[in-house]
Amino acid sequence: MTEHALNRRDFGKFAGMAGAGAVLSACSAEQRAASAGAAAAAPAWKVTGRALAGLGGFDATMKRFMTERGVSAGQLAVVRKGRLLLARGYSYSPDAAFAVQPTSLFRIASVSKPITATAVLRLVQDGKLRLTDRVAKLLGLSTAADPRLANVTVLHLLQHLGGWDKSLTPDVTWRDLEIAKALNVPLPIKHAHIMRYASARKLNHAPGTKPVYCNYGFLLLGRIIEKVTGQSYATYVQRTVLAPRGITRMRLGRSLTRAPGEVTYDSIHTTPTVLDGSGRKVPFPYGGFSLETHDSQGGWLSTAVDLVRFAGIYDGGTSVLNAASVGRAFAKPATGVNADGYYFGAGWMVRPVKGGLNTWHDGSQPGTSTLLVRRFDGLTWAVLFNRRQEGNAPSFGAIDGLLHQTANAVKSWPTGNLYPTYF
Repeated sequence: MTEHALNRRDFGKFAGMAGAGAVLSACSAEQRAASAGAAAAAPAWKVTGRALAGLGGFDATMKRFMTERGVSAGQLAVVRKGRLLLARGYSYSPDAAFAVQPTSLFRIASVSKPITATAVLRLVQDGKLRLTDRVAKLLGLSTAADPRLANVTVLHLLQHLGGWDKSLTPDVTWRDLEIAKALNVPLPIKHAHIMRYASARKLNHAPGTKPVYCNYGFLLLGRIIEKVTGQSYATYVQRTVLAPRGITRMRLGRSLTRAPGEVTYDSIHTTPTVLDGSGRKVPFPYGGFSLETHDSQGGWLSTAVDLVRFAGIYDGGTSVLNAASVGRAFAKPATGVNADGYYFGAGWMVRPVKGGLNTWHDGSQPGTSTLLVRRFDGLTWAVLFNRRQEGNAPSFGAIDGLLHQTANAVKSWPTGNLYPTYF
């Protein structure tokens, strides 16, 4: 994720919504013809998948949200107490052939972080890694620029306590052009280049003292998984975290190559490519950043139904994580709850509420906005869009509060289960 708006993590602080209207006037035959052509090309709705009885409010919420923001592709899955109750694809496009399915793949950006954290916790559970292990020693990072780097632990990375602060120093995972120039290496850069560049700079804070959301820490966790297992990051996650849940669609995304069934991504911005040295301008989602180096911090493709299936690991009773490991994921860090009432667990944001914990993670990249929520009362949902807030568009963080409100308005929850359709 490039930037995190606080209200996207802050339950109960709902952003406002705004709509925009258009007024067409035609004072000539040509203008009337143009208006007719525009009307013929107006976006149309397609809704695929199923929602069990009594859940029509979710469709209304998604349609309103996407219409007001001009979002062409969305997905939503809702689970209650282990049963999949809604699995929808939403298309809002003038293209009659365009239809998002519940099985269409989306980039999920930083919702990848709970997946990486789950893999790390499994290694700890299996005795192959300790939360107190020192990251620099594990990965052979130089500590010459700042000896404090030697004190950064695996737990620090999981809880965003490593000492890096993007409000003071730019996020190194989004500085490809700068890193290539500084190291005199060709584009695209690799993980090793980012690590070499970052290790040559001082930390902003002593490790363990200040929680600051950090993409780089999860890039390092991906490399730790590879070092400890001798497998690629993706292979270990797929075999150990996803396969036991019957999840086979999820995979790492590619900057320029679409996977079968993957949606396209929209952005108003162009930027110089980071995939070669040509300097040519490209649409931001397609070469403005390297999805390959973002793998463990934000590189996964998924469907909403796969994400809620993954999140079920944290309900307990699966072979992936035992109760002690789930407890570690949601344990309060040494720095405690912040002023906004939540804290960084291991790969999750955690808010203590009456009755238990609300846990979640959001994601944002050019062309992507995502949210995965687990509520204390047994509700889980994942929502995915193929663009994020840009320019004067209304807040995308508003989807958080809107879905809570929609869920709270359900008078009677159905008892069926759509999971057998997808797994």
